[in-house]
This record gives sequence, C-alpha cells and structure tokens, in this order.
Amino acid sequence: MPEKLSEEMSERLEAVRLNYEEITQAIAGAAVQSGRKPEDITFLAATKTVEPAVINYAVSLGLRCIGENKVQELLSKYDEYDLAHCDLQFIGHLQTNKVRQIVGKVSMIQSVDSLRLAQEIDRQSAKNGIITDVLAEVNIGREENKSGVFAEALEELLKQMSELHHIKVRGLMTIPPVCDRKADVCKFFDRMHELFIDISAKTLDNVNMDFLSMGMSDDFTEAIQSGANMVRIGSKLFGARIYR
Repeated sequence: MPEKLSEEMSERLEAVRLNYEEITQAIAGAAVQSGRKPEDITFLAATKTVEPAVINYAVSLGLRCIGENKVQELLSKYDEYDLAHCDLQFIGHLQTNKVRQIVGKVSMIQSVDSLRLAQEIDRQSAKNGIITDVLAEVNIGREENKSGVFAEALEELLKQMSELHHIKVRGLMTIPPVCDRKADVCKFFDRMHELFIDISAKTLDNVNMDFLSMGMSDDFTEAIQSGANMVRIGSKLFGARIYR
C-alpha cells in the first residue's frame, strides 16, 4: 500500500483489498461450478466515479481490466491510469459524436447497439489506422429505457457489422432488467447464453464470440454460472459510488 496516506484513504484501500480477495474467490468458485477454470473469467472493474489512485491500487493487487461508462470521465482520468498493467475498455452508452474521442484510447467498446454507431467506430478507427474490438449490446429484457438491440434483430446487425473493415466483433454484452428474485435474472442470463452459442455456431466473417459480458456486483456469480466469461463489477469492489 502506498506510504503517507491519510487514515481515510488507508482504510479505503484496505477495504478495496479485502473486497478484491472476496470477489476473486467468488469468481473462482462460480467458474468451477460452471465447469470452467477461474482464469477463463475476465474480471473487469467498473470504475465510474472512482479516482485513479484507487483504481491503480486495485491494479497493483492483480486487476487487469477496467471499464469506464462516460467519455468525459475517461478522458479526465486517462493520463493517470496505470495502463502499463491493465486494459482499458469503454462499457457505457456511447454517442456517435464522441466516438472519435476514445478510439485508440480503449482496447474494446462494449456497448455497440446500432449499425450507425458501428460505422462511426469503423470510420474513426480507419482514420487512426487501427482495428477496434467491439461487443454488440443486446437489450435482453426489451426495456424501452435501455440501449441495445433486441434479440431478434441481433443476427442482422452482426451481419452488417461483419462487413466493416476496421472493427472486429468479439462477442456480446447485456444489462438485464432489475429482478427481485435471482431465478428471474438467471432466465435473462440463460437467454443471452443461448444467443451467444447460436451466433458462435454461425460462420460470420469478422464475428467471433470470444466474450459474453454480463453480470455486475449483485449478480456476477449467477451470470458466470449461466455462461458469462466477463463480469463488470464496480460497487462491490470500490464501495458505494460517490457522486460529486
């Protein structure tokens, strides 16, 4: 732990350390229960509102993947991330007019929910001479207030995205509806896994089902047991978010 910290910060970092240990153990247990190895699951820390010093401390513990939800926040913290030891992704809703600000700064954009957005990522990636990895976001609960393509439109979107030359589809992501019972959220996770397997069986150029990103602080073990191989965990690692 860094020296000369305030008592408050020291206590916070110690809480992060304990939380990190608890989460990694829970991920390992869920992985084994689902017939996989702990290293098959990517633990991505959702770092919304978390200051870089705390993020980098988690990285020092072994965290290897972080994700930001807001473009402005990502840019304000970018120079302070320990990117020599962790991977930075974008996991929030992305407007097309902000794509140019993050292409080349993130290794993956998880929230591609339309051809228009995919085309803009492709265009900006071409300008930078790179290929950007993306996930297609699925609105598995068909919620009007959430982004994401409906399940029945997913294959057509993926076919259209496969024709773009400067993005590479690496899988799917979702945020399921809030459910009172774990059994109910598991139904959405199971449906996502079915889509993931169905798409995996198809031969779409430039489309690989490497990642199924689903599950957050309250339900990541259930997501893993339903087939997720990437979970996005924020408050369970860093504590309740502090909005300023």
